[in-house]
Amino acid sequence: MSLAEVEIRERRAQARGLQRALEVLRADLVRRSEATLEGWDGMIRRPEFMPSARNLADYLALRRGDLVPFQAPLASLGLSSLGRAESHVRPSLDSVLASLAMIGGEGTADYPTVEMFAAGPARLAARRDMLFGARRDAPRSRVMVTLPTEAAEDATIVGNLLAAGADCIRINCAHDTPDVWAAMIGHVRHAAVRMGRRVPVQMDLEGPKLRVEALSNGKAESHRLFEGDQFEVVERFSQHIDHLQIKLSHPALMALMAEGGALWINDGKLRAKIVGVAKGRVLAEVVSTPSKGAKIKLEKGVNLPGVDLRVPALTASDIANLDFVLSHADILALSFVQTSADLRALFAELDARSDGGTSRDLPALMLKIETPLGLRNLPGLIVEAGGRMPIGVMIARGDLAVEIGFERLSEIQEEVLWLCEAAEVPVVWATQVLESMVKDGQASRAEMTDAAMSQRAECVMLNKGPHLVPAVGFLRDVLMRMDRHTNKKSPRLGALGLWHDL
Repeated sequence: MSLAEVEIRERRAQARGLQRALEVLRADLVRRSEATLEGWDGMIRRPEFMPSARNLADYLALRRGDLVPFQAPLASLGLSSLGRAESHVRPSLDSVLASLAMIGGEGTADYPTVEMFAAGPARLAARRDMLFGARRDAPRSRVMVTLPTEAAEDATIVGNLLAAGADCIRINCAHDTPDVWAAMIGHVRHAAVRMGRRVPVQMDLEGPKLRVEALSNGKAESHRLFEGDQFEVVERFSQHIDHLQIKLSHPALMALMAEGGALWINDGKLRAKIVGVAKGRVLAEVVSTPSKGAKIKLEKGVNLPGVDLRVPALTASDIANLDFVLSHADILALSFVQTSADLRALFAELDARSDGGTSRDLPALMLKIETPLGLRNLPGLIVEAGGRMPIGVMIARGDLAVEIGFERLSEIQEEVLWLCEAAEVPVVWATQVLESMVKDGQASRAEMTDAAMSQRAECVMLNKGPHLVPAVGFLRDVLMRMDRHTNKKSPRLGALGLWHDL
């Protein structure tokens, strides 16, 4: 027997071994996937979401085990290593099995159709366009911008943002008033008509966000704290004290603060340790700030890393604003959504506002994932919400990084992208994108890489700042460039013009 014949025999034996192993894996996948779908029974009211739920169930089943031992052997046979199966789990696995049967000499096999591979990405692209706007000659990823208060008075702000490349607009209901929001939206609608475009508006409900509500002397600028400084979180201010006191937007959550716990302010720029707890007051000591210190300002966010804040996502303030949001927004963003109970509370409010029990035109729903609990429950949240109405998922990286740890954010944002691609749900990549450029006019090198990575999401959000308009154009250019090279996890191998002459 020649050396070539020996190698062919070994390759066939390798293929048959892989085929048997993957057939076992597939049978287990089908069993687990069907069990998961049974658990979701009754949640899916929209028939168009069923294929998405089924593929998500397949993906969750596929990723329960370790696929790494299969990947190199499959690649050595010239086959898919299943590393890009998110949007077509079962067709990807069946295609590999069909090829293994052919290589192993076990006869012909039926391959999945091309349409089976194209259906999931097509649904995801259609949902992206529905949520964030459809445009020709635009990046695959849409650009969302947060409007500043000044946009209510100055219509040119909106016009300039749209001209620079913004696709959709975000209004944060944690700030301003309905009159201000109405003026902003009026400018957006007018500019959209003038430009002949559809410009969706997302309105973010505030949710139970912990914020600095008041300072003991009523001023923010005088309170620059450094490592070793102490301050108090209190229910009532005291007289004749020599350190800063602050009040929180939800003082009842002080009950969850315990000695030795962490208390972070402004997305972790100021990090403190709780060193004393008494009735109506909590004493904290600063353990980390930037070298120039950190200011505590009104409305800055407060986090308690490591504490599961099991509080309802929908607050009394949110409910009061809900009628306005439902009448004006294209997307309703539910902040700090964590549990099925949060969704049911929102759905009850929506049902109460329906006209005689009939369906009304409702905005799409954006699930803002900001806590470890919301992250753990994400698959169920996607199915329960997506089974009822069009949805998206926002990776709110500010609070999420603080809550799960900055070192974990890099891998977690990847996993959320994969999960949502499997569920065919559009994702918004949010928080601190090109922050230095938006605020100071020039992006850092690290921000450039982050902006390039954001191209794998369906939408990228920029926050407000004095240089927002040029930042929109800059981001759009980065996204267009990256579209030439990647699509989700798949490289696009166009010609490399840089080295044509070599």
